[in-house]
Amino acid sequence: MREKIAIIDFGGQYAHLIANRVRRLGVYSEILLPDAPFSAYADFRGVILSGSPWSTLQDGSPRLPFDVRQLSVPLLGLCYGQQLISLTLGGTIARGKYSEYGLADLSLTTDSPLWKGISGDQRIWMSHGDSVETLPDGFTVIGSSSDCRNAAIANESAKIYGMQFHPEVTDTINGMKMLENFLDICGC
Repeated sequence: MREKIAIIDFGGQYAHLIANRVRRLGVYSEILLPDAPFSAYADFRGVILSGSPWSTLQDGSPRLPFDVRQLSVPLLGLCYGQQLISLTLGGTIARGKYSEYGLADLSLTTDSPLWKGISGDQRIWMSHGDSVETLPDGFTVIGSSSDCRNAAIANESAKIYGMQFHPEVTDTINGMKMLENFLDICGC
């Protein structure tokens, strides 16, 4: 079976960039729309949920037609994707007083397979107005910034990860390594 990763495009500007980065790391990726049926995920080794111009707090914002817990593969949510995972699994989302757009410093708060080969503070790219306020059960904070306490979260036993920032952009200095580590978690 061909190793491949699904990228769920929630209408953000970076879905194709995420797919490109995964392919540059030697793993095939396919972009799916959020309304793809659960059966469309049968042959993927992992799933990445993209960012979005939507807020998860908006009526009519895009959702998956199934519960993410049904996926039996590792899951990575980026920006809106992290918020959607958190909201779906019982966490809460809060609208920020200000939108955060630009460079930030991420402090790695705990060891995680997502951080393999990475240490110290990391320069990252943020672009969001909402953020995860309360984590779902089973999740821990694995990275924080000065303006975003839950900048990176994980449920290690379920292999579900979230990043409020964008590892796919070159401004996130070790973003490719972070994506490579997720692909390793997926067994690719």
